[in-house]
Amino acid sequence: MARAKSRKALLTVLGVLGAIPVASGLTGILGGPARAPGGAPAAPSVDSEYRFVNTFWTAAGLALWWSLRHPEKRAATTRVVLGTAAIGGVPRLISARRVGAPHPVFRAAIVLELVVVPLVMVWHAVVVRGEGQAPKKLRTPATTRSTSASVNDGKSGSDSSCS
Repeated sequence: MARAKSRKALLTVLGVLGAIPVASGLTGILGGPARAPGGAPAAPSVDSEYRFVNTFWTAAGLALWWSLRHPEKRAATTRVVLGTAAIGGVPRLISARRVGAPHPVFRAAIVLELVVVPLVMVWHAVVVRGEGQAPKKLRTPATTRSTSASVNDGKSGSDSSCS
């Protein structure tokens, strides 16, 4: 029961995390750098690049949403999207050091990318691993002894617990 609640909560969090790049990406594509928090009109090359990059940002959110339909089968997609977002916090830190602190929205994004997203990745791994595995069959000491006894005796027999 707790596992099902954790899975449902994780999928909700992933859905919300997917909404962030979809919403902000579409805003970036349609509005350009001037629509970004703290933004302003930019040189044509910067505007072009900004809108182009936001296409990938939007696609990342859509891929995350797509992975929610079959989270165990599409776990790799979820890991790639979340991992890329987490790594994306590093260039934000570089920018903050070299150019100055960004708008508070982007400072929050740094925390989200470098702290929250890695925690969600761990949570995702635990939930997916728990859902995808059947309970492991424990080997009893008697099984272990009988297997090693037949090996020590030089007998070739089959151990049904190893097949």
